[in-house]
Amino acid sequence: MNDTSQKTRSTLAYPKFRKHFTEFIGIGANDHLWVDGCDTVELAERYGTPLYVTSESQFRHNYRGFYDAFAKLYPQVQVLFANKCNNSLAVRHIMNQEGAGGDAFGVNEMYFALLTGMDGRKLVLNGSNKDAAEIEMAVRNRVCVNIDAMDELDIIAATAERLGIDAEVGVRLKLDLKPLENRFATELHGPGSLAEQGRDHKWGMPYAQTVELIKKIQKIKRLHPVEVSYHLSRMDNKADDFAVMAREMVQWVAKLRDDTSWTASWIDLGGGWATGRPEKTGPDGADDDSTPSYDEYAEAVCTAIKDECKKLNLKLPGIKIEPGRAVAAKCGILIGRVGAVKEWPERKKKWVNLDASATNHLFPAASQHWYYHAVVANKVSAPLADPVDIVGPLCTPDILASQRAMPKMVRGDLVAFLDAGSYAEPRVSSFNAQLKPATVMVSGGSAFVTTERERLSDVLGRYRVPSHLIEASFGRDTSIG
Repeated sequence: MNDTSQKTRSTLAYPKFRKHFTEFIGIGANDHLWVDGCDTVELAERYGTPLYVTSESQFRHNYRGFYDAFAKLYPQVQVLFANKCNNSLAVRHIMNQEGAGGDAFGVNEMYFALLTGMDGRKLVLNGSNKDAAEIEMAVRNRVCVNIDAMDELDIIAATAERLGIDAEVGVRLKLDLKPLENRFATELHGPGSLAEQGRDHKWGMPYAQTVELIKKIQKIKRLHPVEVSYHLSRMDNKADDFAVMAREMVQWVAKLRDDTSWTASWIDLGGGWATGRPEKTGPDGADDDSTPSYDEYAEAVCTAIKDECKKLNLKLPGIKIEPGRAVAAKCGILIGRVGAVKEWPERKKKWVNLDASATNHLFPAASQHWYYHAVVANKVSAPLADPVDIVGPLCTPDILASQRAMPKMVRGDLVAFLDAGSYAEPRVSSFNAQLKPATVMVSGGSAFVTTERERLSDVLGRYRVPSHLIEASFGRDTSIG
């Protein structure tokens, strides 16, 4: 049984732009950047900058595209939106309405999802260091807990027994991925090939430990093992590498069947699915229009699972998939307003300062050399001028784009970075006491604040000054009277 129904879907009204960057983001007749039915220049004037703008309809469109690609090729599919990539309550409501499950990494993401009324049975709880309170929230709300350390089992068992609740559990695997030994891509989890990064990072249980864990679970009346999971992560954008992962997961399921008499009902393929655009995005701009489509991912992975199950005489398990960036990235933009423009003609250098910073986006031109396509929102089609460095206001190089050919810009112009719908707002920091931006969500021709702009009082309210320091700074002179 799949996790949504065509009958429950709302109809989407697709706008027509002079040029589309996505289905719901593009260049309007006035040469401004538009999100659905809203002019981003007007949004920036109304809500201030820096500003995140997201599209409700783009979220719905992308989720449906991802889900449909797998569901038409495979009989039992659940798409678990990776809450970490965009933990907005409004986004989670959209995902609930679309029928999506959720990947919760930690107690707060789980709480946020449950707060929207999400059915806990469509959540999985991941994480390498779960504590008793986190596990209790999961057990009480029937969330499947993917075990990532042997000692978690005792906590889960004790919690389920104390509450009198049966709990579903899975095991996060540490696959060998030998066919990927010489495959190199983004070093997101340290140096080395895809196989080396998978072995060296903190997540997952090797095979011998997995067998030991399953045998222990089988002896605990209240616990029911239902799945194995793995997360390739955003290191790659080749569909075949995800198929390698899926094949090995099926092989582990077959070996576990033989060694423990237990067969997983579900395999959770995790996330890391890339999304591309003709203008390029992602690490070093690697995600272009050659990046696999949802359909290409589904074809490679579903074919691999079916073939391996037939070979190993396994009934087809259900599959769970945890897309984050692949669904959310193209649903949002980050807008910053131009301030000082500095030139050094002798060295042919030019810096365009924005009120948005590198802390407002994921890895922009930093250690990961992440590329985001930028446009001047109030004159998108203006002719390109000499390359510039687009920089933010922090006391670091704060480079949002390096040597980027852009239209000539002056103070007051607006620069928009595409693909800010994932890992931008959740990762924003308050370095240099910068206030975190607001987010507005566009639905047709209307815009709604979904995250309030941080106030100075929000930042100051976390700080406390010990009384002896106050006395030393402001205390009266006790030698008088």
